[in-house]
Amino acid sequence: MVAGPTTTAAGEAACCIPTAQETLDEHTARDSARFFKALADPNRLRLLSIIKNGPADGTCVCDLTEPLQLGQPTVSHHLKILVEAGMLTREKRGTWAYYTLHPQALNQAVNLIRGL
Repeated sequence: MVAGPTTTAAGEAACCIPTAQETLDEHTARDSARFFKALADPNRLRLLSIIKNGPADGTCVCDLTEPLQLGQPTVSHHLKILVEAGMLTREKRGTWAYYTLHPQALNQAVNLIRGL
């Protein structure tokens, strides 16, 4: 008969020591997931890159369809998700909308990762 590994009370206690660091609460986890979900699309990442490197006063939505080779409704959908996630700001000028990177968007992403 072969004996299997045995555990001791001390060994069991050592594996169950709670950490001193706080963990994400449900609300923060949901908000973080929404933020990361918005980033988890290649077209949205490209939009962020184009807008970040575009004119300081904003990039017109009319200039975003051609580089992505997507239709205007699809680009607008992606932009809406990025605005709702807090990564972009939208300013209406006449009939066109102009987008800029939210000043704290990149810092927010870094802080969310560090907070895990």
